Amino acid sequence: MTHIIFFEKPGCSGNARQRRALEAAGHTLERRNLLTAHWTRQSLLVFLGPLPVASWFNRAAPPVKSGAVQPEVQTADSAIECLLVDPLLIRRPLMQRTDNQSHHVGFETAAVHAWVGLGTEAATSSLEGCMSSSGHFATPPNGEHHAHV
Repeated sequence: MTHIIFFEKPGCSGNARQRRALEAAGHTLERRNLLTAHWTRQSLLVFLGPLPVASWFNRAAPPVKSGAVQPEVQTADSAIECLLVDPLLIRRPLMQRTDNQSHHVGFETAAVHAWVGLGTEAATSSLEGCMSSSGHFATPPNGEHHAHV
């Protein structure tokens, strides 16, 4: 199958479920800490550039939920500045295939299935967003946006 570099927030239960789905489909993962990676404007834009700016943000991040950061009013420049200052704001996971160097943002399940293939059970359930207290994933308002480049 495919080897994927998987940028995640350590301890995130949503990222853990996403990893399990990829591994169950036979993919291997090189896990990296999204919060401590040495991001630059260019390295983030490789992942985020094809997407609308508002979909670059983690909708579950406290500054977004509180309204302190409003993704819909950000320009590309102001958004990158925010993300570099506070990587918790970056939509996750960020993934990179090592075989063809394509990139993917978030875990909208159908899009990930089209990108690398998932097992049939994982491909039919949503794994985008953070897990709610009820044990279900809450799809962020921008869940329909995805990219693999």
